[in-house]
Amino acid sequence: MKRSKINQIIRRADEFIRSRGFYLPPFAYWQPDEWRGKGPEVSEIVENHLGWDITDFGKGDFDTEGLFLFTIRNGHSDNWARQARSVPLGTGKLYAEKLLIEEDRQVTPMHFHWAKMEDIINRGGGTLAIQLYNASADEKLDDTPVQVSLDGVARTLDPGSVLRLSPGESITLPPRLYHSFWAEGGRTLIGEVSLVNDDYRDNRFLDAPGRFPEIEEDEPPLYLLVTDYQHFYGVKRGGA
Repeated sequence: MKRSKINQIIRRADEFIRSRGFYLPPFAYWQPDEWRGKGPEVSEIVENHLGWDITDFGKGDFDTEGLFLFTIRNGHSDNWARQARSVPLGTGKLYAEKLLIEEDRQVTPMHFHWAKMEDIINRGGGTLAIQLYNASADEKLDDTPVQVSLDGVARTLDPGSVLRLSPGESITLPPRLYHSFWAEGGRTLIGEVSLVNDDYRDNRFLDAPGRFPEIEEDEPPLYLLVTDYQHFYGVKRGGA
């Protein structure tokens, strides 16, 4: 993706988020030069990959298959190991929160998470359509019934069923449940509340080359993506 395209997406997304009465945290608007002056006080942001995240899933066609995300809060996957060692409860976040935007008919491709359970919430705009399959033992699409919870109401669905969530409605997705989603009837703001999110090790895509895009630097970044921190902060500080 070209950086100019990413900057354009960020501007439009920020405007849309504000129009829905939602506001991002202060670090969202730190300039690249500001990041160069940051120290260990921002290590949580860097280590847990909080912030702007835009992907075309390695397919090079964001408008057709892509997703805007902003990670508002997140723990680190190592926190689960800390809990297993009986470290006192409350010493590390075990949860995450994201804000997502799907453009009308833009698709997030079929995938599941090995560890993460998540709630996906339609926060407003259009309708959120989501297609569901269980994962088979060999991580293909299974033909068994799908069990999910819709706002606390248990449902059993045929494999490949498409649910449509109106604004305010949500679905709980357990681990190893394949899901693909897209917006219908207009741009849609989506909330995600989940266990700790690890986009480097906990995504299984059925058919997508990668989670993060290759970036062509045709202009300076407006704000840093989570994948930019290593260039403006991490490398400068010897890693974060």
